Amino acid sequence: MELTTFVQTIANSVVAGSIYATVAVGLALAFGVMQMANHAHGEFFMLGAYVVYVFYALGGMPFPLAVLAAIPTIAIIGLLTERLIFRPTRGNVLAGFMATAGLTWVLQTAAGRIWGLAFMKMIPTPYMGAANIAGAQIGWQRVLIIPAACILLGLLWFFLHRVRWGKALRACAQDPEAAALQGISINKMTALAMGIAGAYAGVAGALLAPIHAVTPYMGRDLLITAFIVVIVGGMSSIEGAVLAAFLLGFIHTFVTTIFDATSAVMVGVAFMAIILIVKPTGLMGRVKA
Repeated sequence: MELTTFVQTIANSVVAGSIYATVAVGLALAFGVMQMANHAHGEFFMLGAYVVYVFYALGGMPFPLAVLAAIPTIAIIGLLTERLIFRPTRGNVLAGFMATAGLTWVLQTAAGRIWGLAFMKMIPTPYMGAANIAGAQIGWQRVLIIPAACILLGLLWFFLHRVRWGKALRACAQDPEAAALQGISINKMTALAMGIAGAYAGVAGALLAPIHAVTPYMGRDLLITAFIVVIVGGMSSIEGAVLAAFLLGFIHTFVTTIFDATSAVMVGVAFMAIILIVKPTGLMGRVKA
């Protein structure tokens, strides 16, 4: 592999890891609090991209504002999902998962009906030009994803460790019964977790929209990756999800560059299997007492 190709692949790996981490931390947080998996999480990512398409590409809103608009928009969808699906099915993991599988189909169909299935939406790149690193040309749009993801992940860490409601979320994830005995409302915490999960998936889709074809099915493959990231990192472990996201980002990007995308998926699944054999709780997961 030539030096320029190697540098380009490294940059693409960091970008991929940043997107994987931003999507997966919300999935891990929601699972940790609710102990239920959201099959529609990939569609939250997809809708975030469509928010940018509507506000930026069609409406002429500045790109940063369009990205910010995706945060409350998809957070609201996350809140509605918690209230209408996860709360009524609480305690029944299979029912919640199947209900959100149905929600996946509904959101995909709705996006197709509204924006069409025939053509992929290509969003103009707001930041033209590229950074030259060791001869490799790396587009500024890709470069800017990295600090944006770092800020988002840093804010989440600060919220979970320094803010009262964030500490309550962590308490619910560790022991919901003990948290309830301390006066913490489980309903409020599950709603907050789903709101954050929606916001982070939505903003990830919004950031990626200018460099990824926007379609109603763009979240399907990412959902599989997000589940692998959460499982490898340790179910409900935010730090583990971030670590696993960047590891998988490097694996997927390098294998895709050397071989192809199908091989990358196979290697990613094999990586998950090896980690679970060596450490069944995941990289940073802990066995609950």
